[in-house]
Amino acid sequence: MGKGDRKTRRGKTYRGSYGNTRAHSSAQPAVAGAKPTVTKPAAVKKAAPKKKSA
Repeated sequence: MGKGDRKTRRGKTYRGSYGNTRAHSSAQPAVAGAKPTVTKPAAVKKAAPKKKSA
């Protein structure tokens, strides 16, 4: 395991390639066909109905 090893980070750096061991960017790349994350609005509590005075 060293510079010539294609599976290690050091080997990827030496060869100048990218892969699972050495991701090109720190942000997650967009995957084709993946659903965008949807954030739901916070649930709003309704006020209790007021009691009618008789």
